[in-house]
Amino acid sequence: MNQPKNPAKTLFIALILGSPICAAQQPQALNLTGDYQGTHDPSIMKEGKTWYVFATGKTPDGGQFQMRCSENLTDWKLCGHVFDQIPDWIHNESPGTVDLWAPDISHEKGEYRLYYAYSLFGKNTSGIALAINKTLNRSSSDYKWTDRGPVLRSVESDDFNAIDPNFILDAQGHAWLVFGSFWGGIKMRRLDEKTGLLSREDTQLYSLASRSKPADAPSAKPGLPPDWEAVEAPFIVHHGGYYYLFVSWDLCCRGTKSTYRTMVGRAKKITGPYRDKQGKSMAVGGGTELLTGNTRWLGPGGESVWMQPDHNDLLVFHAYDAKTGKPALQISTISWQNDWPQATLQQ
Repeated sequence: MNQPKNPAKTLFIALILGSPICAAQQPQALNLTGDYQGTHDPSIMKEGKTWYVFATGKTPDGGQFQMRCSENLTDWKLCGHVFDQIPDWIHNESPGTVDLWAPDISHEKGEYRLYYAYSLFGKNTSGIALAINKTLNRSSSDYKWTDRGPVLRSVESDDFNAIDPNFILDAQGHAWLVFGSFWGGIKMRRLDEKTGLLSREDTQLYSLASRSKPADAPSAKPGLPPDWEAVEAPFIVHHGGYYYLFVSWDLCCRGTKSTYRTMVGRAKKITGPYRDKQGKSMAVGGGTELLTGNTRWLGPGGESVWMQPDHNDLLVFHAYDAKTGKPALQISTISWQNDWPQATLQQ
């Protein structure tokens, strides 16, 4: 890899690669270049020497789920999409769907698994589906996305919303899908490790996080869930003796009026209870703030986490430009202090 001449970039790459410069205890934000703007709900993966970020949104040719590539985590370019168009079965189930949401990329059983969601804005008549590929390298003869169809649905009578999926393996090698947005909050289901579909052995719907209704909560707008229910974009990782649940509170997708902030709690068991630093359960509104907006970037959220043994872990998320209101990719190293994560925004 060619080393950049920019000192700040050199420091960041050294932090990522675990060089002696890594003595710094504070998290470091990366100054990105190239095609990093327009990224929403990023999910990161590495194959070989290439980093890939999958995101909500269409490519210029109309493809669903933008793919971005980088060899060094700093310089990004658009390098493809997942679907040429929305699968026909989704059009049949949800005719009003025009965009697919919240891709979550993982590698399991020798294949890349992309969980994704479809819905209508503000509705919980939603679904989570699964697509697979043998490789992320578009130049490979094995490159082909295959849609395996629906994994989980929610209907109007449910107290949850089947969007924002995240795949996680627990310490025993069991597979789980955590998901949710507004309504009753963040939920989880057990998966079958071989297929990536819902487990037939454990059919329980686990509740992990929700928001508490404030006494002065305003009424919801017609046809939309109330803003005080706003918790979504869950992501779980295992670090040390704890599972950490990262979520986004408040409102995304509103440009300069976006109020997203990233919260976290931890638990000894993957099914919870997840508690914040003060010991309050996330199931009843608890959560420790990890990121909030600054004068340059607003509404940090839609996060994913990349864990690297013996190197610096990464928080990958989007934030909104405080001047234009447009979303952009952000990457921060994670500094673990007293078994709690610390991250930062670009200044």
